[in-house]
Amino acid sequence: MLQRTSYLTTNYDKPECWALSLYESTGGYTQAKRVLTSMTKEQVIDEAKKANVRGRGGAGFPMGLKWSFMRPHATKPSYLVLNADEGEPGTHKDRTIMELNPHSVVEGCIIACFAIGAHVAYIYVRDELHLSKARLWGAIEEAKKKGYIGLAPFGVDYEVQVHVHTGAGAYICGEETALLNSLEGKRGEPRLKPPFPAQVGAFGCPTTVNNLETIAIVPTVMALGGEAFSKLSGLHAFNDGGVRLYGVNGHVKTPGVIELACGPTLNELIFDVGGGVLGDRKILCAIPGGSSTPILLPSETINAPDPAHPMHAFHGKSVFDVPLGVDTARHMGTMLGTCCVTVLAEGTCPVLAMHNLMQFYRHESCGQCTPCREGGSWLLRTVDRILDGHGTMEDVNNLSDIASNMMGNTICAFGEGTAMPALGFIGKFREHFEAYVRGERRRADARLTVA
Repeated sequence: MLQRTSYLTTNYDKPECWALSLYESTGGYTQAKRVLTSMTKEQVIDEAKKANVRGRGGAGFPMGLKWSFMRPHATKPSYLVLNADEGEPGTHKDRTIMELNPHSVVEGCIIACFAIGAHVAYIYVRDELHLSKARLWGAIEEAKKKGYIGLAPFGVDYEVQVHVHTGAGAYICGEETALLNSLEGKRGEPRLKPPFPAQVGAFGCPTTVNNLETIAIVPTVMALGGEAFSKLSGLHAFNDGGVRLYGVNGHVKTPGVIELACGPTLNELIFDVGGGVLGDRKILCAIPGGSSTPILLPSETINAPDPAHPMHAFHGKSVFDVPLGVDTARHMGTMLGTCCVTVLAEGTCPVLAMHNLMQFYRHESCGQCTPCREGGSWLLRTVDRILDGHGTMEDVNNLSDIASNMMGNTICAFGEGTAMPALGFIGKFREHFEAYVRGERRRADARLTVA
């Protein structure tokens, strides 16, 4: 059942909702003050672990566990880095926080810095999001003037500085180590791991990289208490706690961003939040969490006959009627990703949809790894040939082979992010690709939009 909440979004519809005065009127900065004046870092991390906040950026790694990896270094400082690059096609949630509730980010930075032993936080923002950057800088300046960040926040001898860093419009910098390279002024390409950022991160120092929404919800976690926050979720039993932002876009009547308790189904997001499909058409497929997550069809069902299996309660149900969570999505054969759902209605050409995505991924590859650099180009050229009516059945088979050979063979997950949607489209809509090869369809007839 859809459970609407408003911890992050309570002021979204109010005039000048980004202002400090409004944020303070709803309890803003009280948790940062409490943490710095009366808690230990171990207590903060313990609350974070109890909250079961799975990373809101795509990977779903537990926030509290990631914080616990940080160890003080004898000679090096520690850093907090917020990933607000948000370059994933179909993803548009973090920018709403930056534009409409930026002080939650600043307060979250204060608490997180204290927890991991850092004194400096960098918020890495996608270049195109000019309003987001302006609102964040405005919030930082307001907080400085009130003494909430600086040399002695709330009069406590624990310096916290927060900076906004502008990216250069490269999707690859959404990968945490490529982001760190970019932050240092280097070419934005991923690093080999290990060492991990918690040991060698920004400027060679211990660093925690969190998604912006992950940090923005931290004041709420501290206000409610970790365990109480976790229990707000419909997926508490799956260690997927609290609330998060969900985006709905594509062929829906009312696209947008909404805050919900974790665990809505795709059908609830599409019909209760998105108002249903444009033209009241049937659903062709849905991309559950940004363009790199494998597509799902309404006809797919959960197969978990073993009563001991965690998904047994959903056995036989359509994947569109299963609560969306980090682990439940994996059992569905996809990923939760950024929780921004893109809906494709019947009448959309899946071959053209795949071609559109392959154009993006080919363009955005950093080129460091051969399987990604060459594989992305091969995928695009092959789909182009099929759409132009010059493809063969061997080309259709090659699409699967090319994508499969990209999986697990690159430094970062970008190669897999390219391959997974490709494998999804070719695996679930093979007959559409074959129709082009047989000459039954033409590129001129292909459609990505629905009237």
